[in-house]
Order: sequence, then structure tokens, then C-alpha cells
Amino acid sequence: MDLDNKLHTLLFKQGRSIAGIVPDVVIEEKHADTLTITDHPVEQGAAISDHAFKNPAELTMTCGFSGGGSLIDGLSFLPSIGKTPAEVYQQLLTLQESRKPFEVVTGKRTYSNMLFRALSVRTDVKTSNVLMVEATLRQVIIVQTQAVSLPPAEVQASPQKTAAPANTGVKQPVEQKESLLSRGAGLFGFGG
Repeated sequence: MDLDNKLHTLLFKQGRSIAGIVPDVVIEEKHADTLTITDHPVEQGAAISDHAFKNPAELTMTCGFSGGGSLIDGLSFLPSIGKTPAEVYQQLLTLQESRKPFEVVTGKRTYSNMLFRALSVRTDVKTSNVLMVEATLRQVIIVQTQAVSLPPAEVQASPQKTAAPANTGVKQPVEQKESLLSRGAGLFGFGG
């Protein structure tokens, strides 16, 4: 098998990677896409739903890394190839600590802006020479904001409704004197 075919098989047939770190085996993938539907109580305990929003995608992967030699010599752009299980584990921990979103490719879809919520490593008699990782990942919703300048209040049709907030100083409460009507109601037992 020539180098191009080996590279194609490695990158496109295997297909799974976590920020470019390619596992030797993926034992399980769990995809979760949820929607939150709001509930508001109304009369007599009934609830109405008037809004829903999509939660960030979550993914749990159980992967194995055996380390050992590279399948294709000289490919340093694939970070996990040729590294020991301990080195791959450290790469994953460093990626988690960086808190920088990355891409995850699974057998079902590609996720962008993912972060490790949890990394669990299990070592037993059967896995003492390999790295078995359960990675729980969550998508980060990234938004872009911008500041907008409003036109001056004097050119607005309803500046009391649309003008930018203005600092008008500290307000002090003013005590109101009791009205005659209020005092009269108290005399006849209508007030407290």
C-alpha cells in the first residue's frame, strides 16, 4: 500500500478524532441533543409551555490508545501517532486545561467548539499497557456581540421610550402628607 493510500485510509476511513488526536479504537459513542421546553404554572396548577431552546450538544466517547509505532513513518502532524499511552493522556489533559474549543469527528457527525467536561481513565489487568479513556464533551455556544450607538435623543420621535439610559442622579423618596379623604375614611372605620 503506497503512502497516499495509507494516509487516505488513516484519515478518512477511521474518521474519528478529538482535536486531531486519533484513537486506535472507539468502543462507544453516545450523542445527546436536548431541547428545554419552559413550563409556567397558571390557574389551578396547570402548566403552559410558551418557549423552547436547544441546549449545547453533548458527546461521550470511550476510546482506546495503544501507543506504539506510527502507522506511517514521518507523519508528525497527527499528534497521537507514535506516542505512548501516558503521552496521549497528557495531551488530552493539556487540551482540557487549555479551555480552548476544538473539533471532534465521530462516526455520525462532526462537532465544532467542543470542550472536555470530564476525562475518565480506567486501568485494569487487561488495559495496563494501553490508555482507555471515557471522554465527556460538551459544545460551547459562541456568540458575537457588538455595541450600537443610538442617535441623540433630540432627533428621536419618542426619546422617553427609545433614548439611551441617562444618569439623572440619586433619587430620594419624598414623604407624602395624608389627604383629607384618607383621614376621613379612618374616622368612619374604613381604613387602618
